[in-house]
Amino acid sequence: MIAKTQYSVSAADLEVILAMLRAANLAGAGERLGVDASTVFRSIRRIERGLGQRLFERSRAGYAPSELAQSLAEHAEQVEAQLERARSAAQATPELVSGMVRITTTDTLLHGLIAPALKTLATLHPLLTYELHAGNELTSLTRRDADIAVRATKRPPQHLVGKHVGPIRVALYGAKKGPARNYGDVEAGKASWIGPDDGLPEHPSVVWRKRHFPKVMPRYRVGSILTVMELVAAGLGVGVLPLFLAQTRSDLVQLTEPLDECQTELWLLTHPESRHLRRVSAVFRHLGETVSL
Repeated sequence: MIAKTQYSVSAADLEVILAMLRAANLAGAGERLGVDASTVFRSIRRIERGLGQRLFERSRAGYAPSELAQSLAEHAEQVEAQLERARSAAQATPELVSGMVRITTTDTLLHGLIAPALKTLATLHPLLTYELHAGNELTSLTRRDADIAVRATKRPPQHLVGKHVGPIRVALYGAKKGPARNYGDVEAGKASWIGPDDGLPEHPSVVWRKRHFPKVMPRYRVGSILTVMELVAAGLGVGVLPLFLAQTRSDLVQLTEPLDECQTELWLLTHPESRHLRRVSAVFRHLGETVSL
């Protein structure tokens, strides 16, 4: 591609490029922009012709950004952040915080810690709305797919702004009326095992079980720790659970002391460009003050 004249990139162009980089496909970018996929395609082609360079290459994984597209997207994020600051400053009542905050976490952390904290936040900032993504995959804060991540990790990414909440301790649990009444029953093989599936191959509970019970094959393998807890409570077997989640259940019994080998750390994370946005900082600060282990 050769640009016939010097092209002037507009704010609208930056918005299109950023949406495409975040979504990695036309349909997703169109949804973010409120237009159809064909409109996004034409916009990208128009910008590329103007610049005389390709911005995205189509691959099996979607549309891969070029180095130029990534650079322009960084500028677009700065423009986006400045616009949000300006909108906040222009509010008639500055003390009111409004807008959408996107939080990514796991279902275990969402139901056990985040949802109760958001419930109290609703009275403080009733104009805030939330997009909650619960999954084991790491939604990208770098691409700004989310504003805040709540994750269990010992090594948070250095390029993100983080707050350490505390240690996540776990123990082996069984049902109160289940076949295993103590750890000796588990060692004797009196109960089936319930554990994470292949979606969580390096989960600390998996590593611990394989080290101490190498011959055990879980009878039930599931996609989340929250489901492990429900199956344990139903009497289907034993499983490793976080103390903050299991201690509130009267239908569970703790079979071991906290397993130090499985301990990990809870972190609140956000992107440096997002932390100064009032809607994000309000939620981040509240979670940091409210969530406890």
